[in-house]
Amino acid sequence: MTRAKSHAPEFPGGLEWFNVDQPVALSALRGRVVLLDMGTFSSAGYLRSLDELRQLGNHFRDDLVILCVHVPAFPAEKRREHARKVINRYGLKFPVIHDPGHALCRLYNVSARPSRVLIGCDGNIVGSMSSTGNLSRFEQVIAHQLSLRGDSHPADMQPVKLKPVSEPATALRFPGRLVVARDRIYLSDTGHHRILVASLDGHVLRQYGGEGEGFIDGEGVSAAFSNPQGMAINDEFLFVADTGNHALRRINLRTDEVVTLAGDGKPAEHDTGPRATPVQTSLHSPADVAYHAGRLYISMTGLHQVWCLSLIANTLERFSGSGREGLVDGHQGKACFAQPGGMTVCGGRLYVVDATTSAVRCIDLGSGSVTTLVGGGLHSSGDRNGKDQAVRLQYPLDIKSDNAKKMLWVADTYNNRIRRIAVQSGVVSSVTLARRLDEPGGLAFDGNTLYIANTNAHEMLRVNPDNGHTEALNVIEEYSEI
Repeated sequence: MTRAKSHAPEFPGGLEWFNVDQPVALSALRGRVVLLDMGTFSSAGYLRSLDELRQLGNHFRDDLVILCVHVPAFPAEKRREHARKVINRYGLKFPVIHDPGHALCRLYNVSARPSRVLIGCDGNIVGSMSSTGNLSRFEQVIAHQLSLRGDSHPADMQPVKLKPVSEPATALRFPGRLVVARDRIYLSDTGHHRILVASLDGHVLRQYGGEGEGFIDGEGVSAAFSNPQGMAINDEFLFVADTGNHALRRINLRTDEVVTLAGDGKPAEHDTGPRATPVQTSLHSPADVAYHAGRLYISMTGLHQVWCLSLIANTLERFSGSGREGLVDGHQGKACFAQPGGMTVCGGRLYVVDATTSAVRCIDLGSGSVTTLVGGGLHSSGDRNGKDQAVRLQYPLDIKSDNAKKMLWVADTYNNRIRRIAVQSGVVSSVTLARRLDEPGGLAFDGNTLYIANTNAHEMLRVNPDNGHTEALNVIEEYSEI
């Protein structure tokens, strides 16, 4: 932890606050330890650190005040409504400062993110640390600062009163990804921590996982997930990227049994080489899964890699990506990704959307080598159709293929658009819709119908891409025999 003996500067005016009815002044927090957690909500590393914040908050309770500072990296993240949605999606129970102008980063001289700045009970900066995964170190330092305070804290010290603004009650809550197969829609109802099976008109027929978050194998609603996202189907099995549990799960659609195929529930710090026992291996924020020829390809968002699980040999290993965050093409061991997300197989290639570089990548399934279709680099973004380097997206989260027409469909999430990419020509165009999107996170293409998880609007849409006709499916929980 970097030492800095200066007095912590007061927060400037003009900042946007959430979860409180009025801005919090540092002077009002004297006598408690204050932790400023600065990061970007779209960063997988930052979202992982939220678990540590919750543990610190539960441990020290009113003696520690945690203030989350959202520092946007993309234009769309500067919107107040975007910040509010992310706060509700991840259930942040701390005061949140939305800092689109990076004023606090400059004030506290913070360049690397995520970073934590610790302020002692006397109002002086104790130090800062630019990485996560140091929970025990922070616990020790906070406990030491509280011991220095002794019993001298102010008698009128009041807890910070939270006043969150909740989302409306809806059948779906921040739906994530979609799969359409055999006249059924498989949907990750991410905010409710469950997987739904619905008819093509939206009637829910099955539910896997209850509405509570957890990591439990079992049958149907007795199982538990945590922020499930991407899925793939093969025969009678549905494979699920259980993002919050850092695990890969399998649902037997005949017996309703949910089991864990890979992941021990702990986030991996780095890639540690070939894995012989998948269920004892730590993953890191798997976002999607794609099936091809007896193998499951997993986009390991938190490690900036794509992994592969052999269903025949039950072995798990890195397939492509060095683990360094960036936009680098080439050999599978040297290529770089940046938060790879949605994936799809088309023509012997695995296509992956790379969120932080706003890119579409192509991986050869034979060699694992990587090329880029669209993308300009870390945090490079825009809103432009065309071909090759002229194209710009903004934080895409999903991609699906129409193998018959050799077309790729991309959820250009932060631009609130759906893009089409012609595989042979590389030309990118936008799909004209009759309804506004709100950060769509999932797609599925079936016949001539496009299904969209309109994530921040808590709804599922059905689109005719030829004429743009768009309708919301009326999701009704009416469980019956499939």
